[in-house]
Amino acid sequence: MFLIPTYLAPSPIHGTGVFTPVPIKAGTILWRLDPSTDWEIPPEDFARFPEPYQSRLRAYAYQNFEGVYILCGDNARYMNHADDPNCDDSGQVITVARRDIAAGEELTCDYRLFDAESAGVGGALYAPVELARTG
Repeated sequence: MFLIPTYLAPSPIHGTGVFTPVPIKAGTILWRLDPSTDWEIPPEDFARFPEPYQSRLRAYAYQNFEGVYILCGDNARYMNHADDPNCDDSGQVITVARRDIAAGEELTCDYRLFDAESAGVGGALYAPVELARTG
């Protein structure tokens, strides 16, 4: 769940992105996994969803390195990937500003730090469904 104010807007990276209306200092914790807001879906439960639900969930969820699908319950599900992001997700349960972020700037992350499929280890390794993650 985001701990800072955010808003959605068209992204120059892909589709819709997450932006901040306020300046953020490097090192600020921006997001924290919150079970009251963010869904944690075990792979065996995820596999029970029929289409088109699986496809829609895959578009907005990610699979962590334990194989559990995470669907962020707020704007975080719209964060786009960047090879040089302004957010650090290496802690997997928190997101921190890697550098100062200006008001109006899109928040970006490196999917490979928390998404098993983007890191090249997801999909069939964890679940009987194939991921089709989009930005």
